[in-house]
Amino acid sequence: MSHSVPDLDVIGIKAEPELADQFRREVAHLLGRNNLNFPGAQPVSFSSRHLTELQCEDYYVCEKTDGIRCLMYFARGDPDSDMPEIHYLIDRKNEYRYVPGLHFPLPDDDSFQSFHVDTLVDGELVNDTYEDGTQQLKYLVFDCLVLDGQSLMHRTLDKRLAYFKEKVLKPYNALYRKFPEEKQHRVFAVEDKSTQFSYGIEMMFREIIPKVKRIHGNDGLIFTCRSTPYRIGTDEHILKWKPPAENTVDFRMRLEFPLLEPDSEDEADGIRDPYPDYDAIPICHLFVMLSAGEYRHFGEMFVPPADWDALKALYVPLDDSIVECFKDENARWRFHRLRDDKMDANHVSTVEKVLESINDRVTEDDLIRLAPAIKTAWKKRQAGMVSEDEDRRRRARAMPPSANGNGIKRKFEE
Repeated sequence: MSHSVPDLDVIGIKAEPELADQFRREVAHLLGRNNLNFPGAQPVSFSSRHLTELQCEDYYVCEKTDGIRCLMYFARGDPDSDMPEIHYLIDRKNEYRYVPGLHFPLPDDDSFQSFHVDTLVDGELVNDTYEDGTQQLKYLVFDCLVLDGQSLMHRTLDKRLAYFKEKVLKPYNALYRKFPEEKQHRVFAVEDKSTQFSYGIEMMFREIIPKVKRIHGNDGLIFTCRSTPYRIGTDEHILKWKPPAENTVDFRMRLEFPLLEPDSEDEADGIRDPYPDYDAIPICHLFVMLSAGEYRHFGEMFVPPADWDALKALYVPLDDSIVECFKDENARWRFHRLRDDKMDANHVSTVEKVLESINDRVTEDDLIRLAPAIKTAWKKRQAGMVSEDEDRRRRARAMPPSANGNGIKRKFEE
């Protein structure tokens, strides 16, 4: 079954540059930062060294959805208008799109009139396609950075998700249970993304991934560390695992068409100099990013005639575009898809990590074999924490009254 990727321009209305800049400043202020760049975390590619990492730290795992990554900003509207709350999706180009008709009531409000503001969640848009051909657009939330002006970034992942589920998702679901007829008016449904303990890998491969592949596609797993804070930019504790054959790199592609020498007809038309042959397959040069606006040539994309026909059939400008490429069995870079949701190619450091992941392959079987060891290590850490808590309580109970603050206070009062 084929799955269509959501079109953000159909879902939301892009903010004009001046308004978008205002929102970028608001979001930066909420996050306590000066940088106005895209405020989301970015994973690193999984390699064999991360097998040890999964045993040393508590990780959660979820399926990697084939959708569009977006943050959602719950912003303040005009309190004296019919839009006191407004919601914007933030894509990886750091563009803001207003989504009409969303409402997220506060907990314990039976009237459902109250709403969240100054809130930022992280997630992805997917098109769920069912066997009868019907589709439903969903926004799957996998993290919560700020809730009602309170930063949660320093909290553990399980606490961040618990806040979102209890404070945002629970009253949101209660609203639509009470008024199910309102579902038809929402642009998309909001759900939390299903996560498992990292040792539940076999269940992910055997049960969850086959199910989601039928519904909205899947291209791997995401492991996220439970104990580390949310980190904007590259986060070494968010691990992106893909099947070895599906590890990809986003390049900037520039086309070089062969030159034709003018023939007699050209010369009759006054053409004297060689000119590009746009009917030929060009050399597709691939570039990686060194810094903002600075690129380095990395290689060439192998383009057989069928691939070139597919590229031309996209009917979009190809020169200077961002293309996602994979390495084939002959170690040649091949076209996978156009990344019109991204403004830049991968940084050279990211490319090096993807290449490490390609060359240092970790297979599905490798992960499944490791699951018992991950579980044993997790349970051992958990038992250790419980023992430490019990030891602290035991020591507290054993303290004489004069050894605690109240005892000392009473002694001085006497």
